Amino acid sequence: MQNAKFNNYLLLHLIVFVWGFTAVLGKLITLDALPLVWYRMTIAVTLILGYILFKRFPLKVPPKTLIMLVIGGIVIAMHWVTFFKAIKVSNVSVTLACLSTGAFFTALLEPFWYGRKMIWYELLFGVVVILGLLVMFDVESGYLLGVLLALTSAFLSAVFSLINGKLIQSEKPSVIAFYELGSGVLFLSLYILFTGGFTPEFFEVSQNDWIFIFILASVCTAYALIASVKVMRFISPYTVMLTINLEPVYGLVLAFIFLGDSEKMDALFYVGALMILCTVVANGILKNRGKLKKAS
Repeated sequence: MQNAKFNNYLLLHLIVFVWGFTAVLGKLITLDALPLVWYRMTIAVTLILGYILFKRFPLKVPPKTLIMLVIGGIVIAMHWVTFFKAIKVSNVSVTLACLSTGAFFTALLEPFWYGRKMIWYELLFGVVVILGLLVMFDVESGYLLGVLLALTSAFLSAVFSLINGKLIQSEKPSVIAFYELGSGVLFLSLYILFTGGFTPEFFEVSQNDWIFIFILASVCTAYALIASVKVMRFISPYTVMLTINLEPVYGLVLAFIFLGDSEKMDALFYVGALMILCTVVANGILKNRGKLKKAS
């Protein structure tokens, strides 16, 4: 059991590293946020359906579960739209930094969601994360819209994590991902249809964009989403969200490599990143110590 848990922690960090690359892809793809997410989810749900058919997993779920899956699909669709829109109107640095507040939102929501008492250090770590963000970036007023969109995306990410924390107890990760992505595609399709967005220009995608979108849909979405849901059998939603705080660290290093000096980090970035990293380590130590005390 301990080995399985350790392996899932390693897998979680790999997933977060992959997610860190999504911001770079979002910047490289020339499409606007809405069509970008629509293509991403459409391709991803098709790949997941092929995987489910190959494995012959049953797709039948209880009605109450289906409702939660649909809500989860709408939440993840809006999370991605606000995430990529934030990148488009600001930059990768601001967006990923603000996304780290997801742990703080989860710390506030998880006790109500699971009906447990609030743990003092979860709130403390959430505050430390925010302080780390303030140290990492001096966000200018020109980035206000990007900051608001990124914070909205972080909140939706926290809600999505809590929804999947319950769904994984009874459903397969691939089935959860299929219904959530399928619901998200349907939701976005209806919105685009009623707003007259399905124009000829909507389907004009360059060759480079197709390559980047496929990587985004396959590796960063289909694989990463299934794997992230799977690790939640061993790791709590709060710990998942706190580990996701490393996404800015991974993402900004990758952004500097692929996007150049426009994403260059100064010394304060490393101070803030270290503060965030310390919360991840401290959370794991405290949670493990608590479980050892219960066991003894």
